[in-house]
Amino acid sequence: MNKVIEADFFPRESDLESSWPGSIAKSAMEEKRRILIVDNDRNSIHVVKILLERTGRYLVLEENDADLILLDIVMPGTDGGEIAAQIQGDPELHRTPIIFLTALVTKAEAKTGLRIQGHPFLAKPINIPELIKGIEENLPTHATF
Repeated sequence: MNKVIEADFFPRESDLESSWPGSIAKSAMEEKRRILIVDNDRNSIHVVKILLERTGRYLVLEENDADLILLDIVMPGTDGGEIAAQIQGDPELHRTPIIFLTALVTKAEAKTGLRIQGHPFLAKPINIPELIKGIEENLPTHATF
């Protein structure tokens, strides 16, 4: 017997239409934007992937062909700053916007407009409406495919 787990932090379709910019019906007519998440915490990636895809506006990928990259800073081995530097040095990826995700700053610090290596950042735990706002502010106006 399969159980369906209902959690308060998962937005319902009616909540999405009323609280987030745009509507699901409108965004369903538009092409979904591709988002790449790089993070060592599989559970965080899974939750963020589900929540972003549930808006109907995004397709969350695990490849290097994205309109925007969400990048965790603290990871074992190579940290997010090193990965960002590699992305900036890649001729095919250097124009891809990066938003750092980090637990190293407070929510208040994240709202100051400061940047890490020239990139905006959001404090963990991630607030999905703030994440969507950050994504929309940093996506190129016209994606190049």
